[in-house]
Amino acid sequence: MASILVKLFEYNRWANVRAVAACAGLADTQLDATVPGTAGSVRHTLMHIAGAEQRYILRLSGRQPTYGERDGWPGAERLQQTLEESGRALIALAERADPDEVLQGEYQGRPYSLPAATVYVQAINHATEHRAQIATILTQQGVEPPDCSGWAWDAAPNSGPTGRAG
Repeated sequence: MASILVKLFEYNRWANVRAVAACAGLADTQLDATVPGTAGSVRHTLMHIAGAEQRYILRLSGRQPTYGERDGWPGAERLQQTLEESGRALIALAERADPDEVLQGEYQGRPYSLPAATVYVQAINHATEHRAQIATILTQQGVEPPDCSGWAWDAAPNSGPTGRAG
């Protein structure tokens, strides 16, 4: 039986992919729109979510990133694939997560010691926060944002944890 942490990362993968899919048909002006209080444009925020997931995987496993947000906009389809892949990698890491693991490494030339649990928490929180910002930007443009709630995940075929959803 999957742990709750694994289920959280299954949800996170689904929500990230859903957010990109909802933005796939937007015009460039819509993708480049922003509103005060958000991290940047829809396009920038989607790329940032994908780039951050790569960095979490690097910290948790040492696997080198396959995408970086500084690489530029790869298109919605490629970004969906990237988030699907990183989502699966985070699920696999969550499956064998040790709640007492402490990560050791170097960041900007300085050694660090960081509980792995902090990285898992940050990965979920970070994506959730930025998906909400994307929803705000879309709403301000008169675009219906995707429902990325836990309720929607539960009801989605082949996604949620209940028998009725998949």
